[in-house]
Amino acid sequence: MVEIKLTKKEYGDLLDLVYLGEWMINGIRLHGEEIQKYENILQHIYSHAGDAGLKNLIEFIEEHNEFSPTKEFEEDPEINQYMDEYDDENFWDELVDRLARRDFIKEYGEDAVKKMSWDERIEKEHPFIEKYEEEFEEDGIENLKIEE
Repeated sequence: MVEIKLTKKEYGDLLDLVYLGEWMINGIRLHGEEIQKYENILQHIYSHAGDAGLKNLIEFIEEHNEFSPTKEFEEDPEINQYMDEYDDENFWDELVDRLARRDFIKEYGEDAVKKMSWDERIEKEHPFIEKYEEEFEEDGIENLKIEE
């Protein structure tokens, strides 16, 4: 057993980290399909919120037999800012990477790409990445169109 001593402030910060980490891992999964080991550690950390003097952030929901963030915690502007920043950055990174990869494979062919060394792939895919990074930095999604 490991014992960690935290101040009230440090425990609050730990709650933020655990909440955000579990959100990233299980937020995309349906209820009942969460990765249980992370849900378990989340519940364990949440269970000590009252002892840390942070009952205003975590409450026990009898009908679900689990601890849950309060409305105050979930509406914390700082937490929501982190989530928004993560979503925004992830969106642009994924959009650039997927479009660049699509065009790269279209240009060279899937078989040829598979045969390329790692260095060659990076070198040849990079112009496609740059093209989309520049486009989205300048115009966002304004010029994106779906052909019919």
